[in-house]
Amino acid sequence: MVLVIGWRQRDVTSVALAPGPATPSDADVHALAAAATGLGLAVTLFPIVLLDEVGPGRWRGTLAPADVDAWWASYERFIDHHAGLAAEVGAARLSVGSELGSTEAWRDRWFHLIGRVRRRFTGQLIYSANWDHYRAVSFAARLDAVGVTGYFELTQDRAASEATLTAAWAPIRARLEAHAATLGKPLWLTELGYPSRDGAATRPWDYTSSGPIDLEEQRRALAAFARAWHGSPLAGVVIWEWSGAGGPGDGGYTPRGKPAEELLRAWWAPR
Repeated sequence: MVLVIGWRQRDVTSVALAPGPATPSDADVHALAAAATGLGLAVTLFPIVLLDEVGPGRWRGTLAPADVDAWWASYERFIDHHAGLAAEVGAARLSVGSELGSTEAWRDRWFHLIGRVRRRFTGQLIYSANWDHYRAVSFAARLDAVGVTGYFELTQDRAASEATLTAAWAPIRARLEAHAATLGKPLWLTELGYPSRDGAATRPWDYTSSGPIDLEEQRRALAAFARAWHGSPLAGVVIWEWSGAGGPGDGGYTPRGKPAEELLRAWWAPR
């Protein structure tokens, strides 16, 4: 089970992170982790940077802090805190970052942070690289796995069939597996999801989509992924995301109460 924990900053130029109103408390994380462990689930802590003000070209992948040193010190405190929390709850792994594309060339800073984290947390470390930027992670050698988000644009056809979507994954899968093999590390898809809206497979990363609700497209896209990756050595996949009430009137990513949930339950059912 993946526990996503967001800390916030105002915009891409901000120099400090802090918990937001929806950030779970450490006590909440302890309770959720204990419940997951009791069910036999391994726990991954996934700290993530959230911005209050976003827009075209202005999201966590394009951070441009007004004072890089100040922002990095704040980010190190953020990750260091969750490294300690991961150790306390017995997590199996910890993500040290997610989609921070503009920082991925800061090799020395990341090496320092990863070394600091390893002194507090002995589980596996992973980084969640954006789907179109995963080769640029300069510190990949210091991690235990390759992590890539799965929001690949599979088609421009808003009515593409499951077979078409399945076929579109083949070259993507080949590239990802080759990249992981080059690094000699297992491969994780650290986020994979589709909004329940028309055209979701064309821009699966676009959480702002306001098209008509289309539960079947969400199901079809996830079914294509399951077929395309069947038999692969993929170490893990994180379905984004289990939140909110879901149901047939919800156009977001959650599969809850939708045909996609039935698909996923069948996919992961014991065999």
